[in-house]
Amino acid sequence: LLDRIELNSEVMLGKPVIKGTRITVEIILRKLSQNISVESVLGDYPKLSREDIQATLAYAAEAIGSEQLIPI
Repeated sequence: LLDRIELNSEVMLGKPVIKGTRITVEIILRKLSQNISVESVLGDYPKLSREDIQATLAYAAEAIGSEQLIPI
């Protein structure tokens, strides 16, 4: 799934996006966190597939899982 996500400094300032689009991982995650259904997200972004949304969640899990937390 992660091969559906790309980072390109010339697209959306280098934010992770769904490959071949300008749809950021961040915007998908924000919509899902606002309790917007997967079906609604897919309706808003016809270029997206369910696999793209799954890839977004997998990317977020990898990003959080690899963070190093430093107590303050």
